[in-house]
Amino acid sequence: MTTMLPKRKRALIAVALLLLILLILVYRWFLGAAFNLDHTAYIYIDNDDTKDSVYVKISQTANPKSMIGYTILSTISPNHIKSGRYAATTDENMISFYRKLRSGRQTPVSLVIPSVRTMDRLAAALDKKLMLDSATVARAFTDSVFCSKYGYDTATLACLFIPNTYEIYWNTSLEDFMQRMIKENQNFWSDERLNKAHETGLSCNEIITLASIIDEETANNAEKPMVAGMYLNRLKQGMPLQADPTIKFALKDFSLRRIYHNHLNINSPYNTYRNIGLPPGPIRIASIAGIDAVLNHVKHDYLYMCAKEDFSGTHNFARTYDEHLRNAARYSEALNKRGIK
Repeated sequence: MTTMLPKRKRALIAVALLLLILLILVYRWFLGAAFNLDHTAYIYIDNDDTKDSVYVKISQTANPKSMIGYTILSTISPNHIKSGRYAATTDENMISFYRKLRSGRQTPVSLVIPSVRTMDRLAAALDKKLMLDSATVARAFTDSVFCSKYGYDTATLACLFIPNTYEIYWNTSLEDFMQRMIKENQNFWSDERLNKAHETGLSCNEIITLASIIDEETANNAEKPMVAGMYLNRLKQGMPLQADPTIKFALKDFSLRRIYHNHLNINSPYNTYRNIGLPPGPIRIASIAGIDAVLNHVKHDYLYMCAKEDFSGTHNFARTYDEHLRNAARYSEALNKRGIK
């Protein structure tokens, strides 16, 4: 004889089955609903984002059905979302994406350290790619106490940054960013580069400073070792570098196309017409090509150079001052013909 289940037990089983079906439907329709993306989208979560502001950010990418899933998950597990840059892939659903938010499993950005002329421009570049405020970063870069923490001063801080592309998390703090740059700088200065630096008689910071001048003098990487050799010859002979780009930097006027005698009177440690030796620090973030040009400079006996009158971007080199004056006269005449003042 078959024993019938008590009514109460049958009711409980029915309720359990209904709940199970309901959970399956909730998962299928809301939690497991695809975002329906045709390409990977990135969602940026700030430190001060709330449950509601995160909802708004995700809703700009996910479909409305998925957002019901977010409401459910954020109610069950609130206050566990971490800041970062999160990738929503083409097969993403809310439960998989919410797991990323809770675990902090973000996607790094490709950060390009540009070869810029001023540190405030670097600060602006960081602001565009990282969760850093350009004004805060710019103030730090001009703070001597901040710079000294990393072994630099406000004039030499640009020596720290090696222009390259780095994989870094969007919510990286300024402290962590600086520590990363120190590590990358140390990796850049291999034993081979350090040995070559020692042969020049210059410190790493001095090599970068000279490289920054060379970068401003020519965009032609093939010519940079020649220019480096010329400036090293002048340094060894105790001659002023007389590098026009340092005058532009001292004047903070990078639009100048010609340097006149009145420009050379500026009282600045960056005026390499009045001061012998290198300026206090780089006049831009030096390129790797510029740095390697100093380390692998061409050995010759040239002491002067002047831009070529064909405006090719390269230079005429000279051993004597008289020869240099003739080169300079041809270039000046070409500038006048073009009306360049």
